[in-house]
Parts: sequence; structure tokens; C-alpha cells
Amino acid sequence: MIKTDSQLQQDVMAELKWEPSINATHIGVEVADGIVTLAGHVDSYAAKWDAEHAAQRVSGVKALAVEMDVKLPGSSKRSDSDIAGSAENMLMWSTYVPKDSVKIMVENGWITLSGEVSWEYQRKAAVDAVCHLMGVTGVSDQIAIKATVTASTVKSDIEAALKRRAVSDAHKISVEVKGADVTLRGTVQSWSARELAMHSAWGTAGVRNVVDNIAVSY
Repeated sequence: MIKTDSQLQQDVMAELKWEPSINATHIGVEVADGIVTLAGHVDSYAAKWDAEHAAQRVSGVKALAVEMDVKLPGSSKRSDSDIAGSAENMLMWSTYVPKDSVKIMVENGWITLSGEVSWEYQRKAAVDAVCHLMGVTGVSDQIAIKATVTASTVKSDIEAALKRRAVSDAHKISVEVKGADVTLRGTVQSWSARELAMHSAWGTAGVRNVVDNIAVSY
């Protein structure tokens, strides 16, 4: 069943209210042709992160535009050096992030991560480790992934992963590889299938960048 924009708006608002980590009072939801826009402000970057993921969980969402800003309450404000120290400690204690592989820069509460790792899960772990710290207003992920395999291997690994995971629309997804950059194209029938295809691509060793050109058709 195809949802109207009005139904989709109600579902997204309900999902935001249902998520316990989010205070949805100051978040506005607009929908046009299945494209959801989140506006307003939240009191932490973690809440912004959770709001984005909550909206993506709703069936019928074709795309998401985020126009929320982070307004820290006085009790949450910290110096950049304090945030940098906390972020460094979080990375040091992460079992997924190789020691000294990721560099941290903080400016006005905004964390920029750079460096180089071997796997996408390591890059994701670094972002996850710092995005919930108090005082953070945003996170920029500039971590690179080392290219270690051939294009033909990457393509075959991704296609095999899609089949293993029984993605019903796997045959509709094409995989293009240039060096260590992967582009996925095609049309699937749910956001979850699209996310699974992206996860399969990022789960292949040596993939440095994934371009998502997969459309969702409900």
C-alpha cells in the first residue's frame, strides 16, 4: 500500500515520539512526494543522529533531508580540548579501531575524524564512539579506507553477499567498481533492502567509497 504524504508525515512523527532517546517537541516534519524533511533543533548531536535513523525506519520514506541544528543546553557545553580528550579516550578503548589510525580535530564542538583504516566497520566504529559524547555538535567522517583488493574481487564479493542474505531485489541491483570505489544502481521495494545492499558493499574488504544510486519504489 502506497502511503500519502500526510500518512507518511504522521508515521514519522509517531516514530520520533516513540523513540525514547529523542525529545520530538522541537522537531518539525514535512513530506513532499515521499521525501521527508526534518527541521527544528535538538539538544545534542546524539539526538539528531537518532532522529535521522528513526525517520529512515519508517516504511514509505524515499529520501531524507535534515535541516535540524544542535542547540546545547548550558550544562552540556564543553571546551574543544575537553571534547578532544574524551574522543581520544573513546577511540583508544574501542576494540574495533586500530591504535593511532584515526586523528581527531575539534572546532566549536564539531569533531572531524581523519586517518586510514582497512575496513568500513572500523570507520563506522570510530564515528559511533564519538557521536554520543556530551558537548558534540556534529561529526565529519574523513577517514579513508585502504584499497587492498582488485575490482573483480570486490564486485564478486558484493554480488555473492547480496545472494547469501536473500535480498529479494538482488537481481535488480547492479554493481559497478572503479578501483576501490563502488556504485550501486537499480530499484528496490524497501528502504531496508537498500540499506542491506549498502551494508553488503561496505562489508567487502578494500572498498573505499560506496555511491548509492538505488531508488526505492513502494
